Amino acid sequence: MYLADTEQITKEFIVSDPNELLQIVGTQDEFVTILEEGMSVSINVFGNSMRITGQEDTVKTTTHILENILSLIQKGININSSDFISAMNMAKNGTLEYFQDLYNQVLIKDAKGKAVRVKTFGQRQYVQAIRHHDVAFGIGPAGTGKTYLAVVMALAALKQGTVDKIVLTRPAVEAGESLGFLPGDLKEKVDPYLRPIYDALHSILGAEHTERLMDRGVIEIAPLAYMRGRTLDNAFVILDEAQNTTNMQMKMFLTRLGFGSKMIVNGDISQIDLPKRTASGLVAAQKILKNIDQIEFVTFTAEDVVRHPVVAKIITAYEDSGH
Repeated sequence: MYLADTEQITKEFIVSDPNELLQIVGTQDEFVTILEEGMSVSINVFGNSMRITGQEDTVKTTTHILENILSLIQKGININSSDFISAMNMAKNGTLEYFQDLYNQVLIKDAKGKAVRVKTFGQRQYVQAIRHHDVAFGIGPAGTGKTYLAVVMALAALKQGTVDKIVLTRPAVEAGESLGFLPGDLKEKVDPYLRPIYDALHSILGAEHTERLMDRGVIEIAPLAYMRGRTLDNAFVILDEAQNTTNMQMKMFLTRLGFGSKMIVNGDISQIDLPKRTASGLVAAQKILKNIDQIEFVTFTAEDVVRHPVVAKIITAYEDSGH
């Protein structure tokens, strides 16, 4: 990686165990590349040494990130790119000292047996909001893990027996919500608009187990229009893409809450696809419901994005430009 020649220093980070070094470097130096791009440093690996070159403050911060990652590896935690991205975000926010605390609790294990944990401060707030409130709103950009974590928490509740079923829904504005003009049965009509929810379910349960639970009615996936007139007791209910609800739809959805149930409402108010002059029910709900104790709003930012580092930079650039 090319670096401008301004006050450059080089610092060595030693990893004595070859297996730990392989994990911290990543396949084909994947994690090294992420650190170089995210921290504006150059990293060269020689034997058991990682030589970090850059401006003094960024080199020190990169070293602290590596120390934290190595500590997780030594605890037997499998590391991937999102862990490095989370560590970099927390370092830039001055909260890196709390990074390892995020890994103390396993939410659930996925279909491959890997532990699922929160990756950012925002995600931890979100999980806490879900645990301690009847209704939790997660508002923020794509890539912050809103849908995935909502599904994780729903499946954890189902596994613990605190709910009997999971209901997943979203407004299908791309299809006019009524969906009446589309060919095919309900599943065929709705599926394309619920892909992120299916992806999350398949990641945790596997495709076959997901289908079995859906066939038994334990997991129900339906468009928002099909929620009308129902009361959902002992259920974990998730509304995704809530920025595309109208005020009437949002009120209709929230008033479906029954005894022993939880509701999660997710959305990104920068991605509203409603017709012009139609107010977003999610935007209105933030104002109307903010003083109700049993309802909690969690706002995610670009710092909570756990995708490729460039995605967070793109989001920030658009936010800074007012778009």
